[in-house]
Amino acid sequence: MKAHAAALGLDVEVVSRPPARSLAKAADLLGIEPGDIVKSLVVRRSDGEYLFALVPGGRKIDWAKLRGVVGTNRLSLPDAGQAKDATGYERGTITPLGSTTAWPVFADERIRGRRVGLGGGAHGLSTFVDGDALLSALDATVADITAEE
Repeated sequence: MKAHAAALGLDVEVVSRPPARSLAKAADLLGIEPGDIVKSLVVRRSDGEYLFALVPGGRKIDWAKLRGVVGTNRLSLPDAGQAKDATGYERGTITPLGSTTAWPVFADERIRGRRVGLGGGAHGLSTFVDGDALLSALDATVADITAEE
């Protein structure tokens, strides 16, 4: 993960964190706002390929919006084994940084202008990075793809 970030020219900070049972608790432990925690979700396309959806804390994928941006009628969440096979990461640790395959990235527009925390590639780790730099380095498609939880 760190090597891929460095190759992309991203300045990342990886920190250890204890487990948290809620988004609010996780944000409190990390000293950030809940919306600064970004979930990296693996989504399967109807053609069997995958993509990453980057979703700020307190929000969820709006499937109709994401389908419209991706340009497909059908998207789904793979099971845990399929997600690991697609990325090399277990659920709860997934990040597009260092994924075994560089799947396309679709990111919610609310990530812009923020320093965000995302999965660190292993349990108990979070990676902090400038959201704008992350979106640029990953050549992410940025759009309104979420709804409030």
